Amino acid sequence: MAKSVLIGIFDGVHLGHQQLIEIAKNHGEVTALTFYPHPTSIFAPERTPMQLLPLNDRIVLLKAHGASRVEVIEFTPEFAKLSPDQFIAQILQDQLSADHVVVGENFTFGHKAEGTAKYLQDASHGFKTTIVKLEENRGTPVSSTRIRNLIIDGDVERAGELLTRPHYLVGPVVHGEKRGRTIGYPTANLGLDMLACIPADGVYAGWLTVGANKWPAAISIGTNPTFPGVRGRQVEAYALDQVGLDLYDQSAKLEFGFRLRDTLKFESLDELLVQMKADCQQAAKLTSFSA
Repeated sequence: MAKSVLIGIFDGVHLGHQQLIEIAKNHGEVTALTFYPHPTSIFAPERTPMQLLPLNDRIVLLKAHGASRVEVIEFTPEFAKLSPDQFIAQILQDQLSADHVVVGENFTFGHKAEGTAKYLQDASHGFKTTIVKLEENRGTPVSSTRIRNLIIDGDVERAGELLTRPHYLVGPVVHGEKRGRTIGYPTANLGLDMLACIPADGVYAGWLTVGANKWPAAISIGTNPTFPGVRGRQVEAYALDQVGLDLYDQSAKLEFGFRLRDTLKFESLDELLVQMKADCQQAAKLTSFSA
């Protein structure tokens, strides 16, 4: 069977990436070739983008959307020194035996990004190349950068449309200030990787998954300005109507479905509690229709 190789970072495995996989499937059994860590972390670490998906989840989703195989190349300074022709010969020919290669129109490769999609298409190396212009959605190309910006702005609903799933964060449940349990809303605080793509401060409706359990949740991101003291940003979730949960040190997945409101500073605890009750009621309605 012909071997089709699809090349990219594929962070998020979003609508555009899914389009690439479908096109690659027309030319043979699909191998998705990706790189880790992100090349920017080698060339300009201070500009390394936030991560939409952990690597293992990226692999799982690439396969779920039609890739038969996923090859991960460790992106090192040494690998970055390969010339375009060396990349073609060593990776596409010798390692992957490509019959057809599919790339996005902005794809670059090889030392100092000297190789382009057009160069790949024009090269005579025993395989054909298809260059794809990523699908536009509402007049704008779908890209990981666009989705990151939506999430950072708090527009998790639009980001979810482009991802074709809710954006989520994964991390261990860590000890926080434990204030939530004293006011009737015990929360799970997530410990997150420094590259996690965290939505804007605010209150969201979504889902908290730990092990085999998935609960509708009200999610808060911010610094809890109603209470005295200085603290860093926290990402915490209240599993709606659940009592007695002990989730510490377990891995949790937090999915963002809807933004409810901005983070506010309340004049009193009673004011805050009234708003929290309303938030939970709204979260329950939204998540029950969208689970």
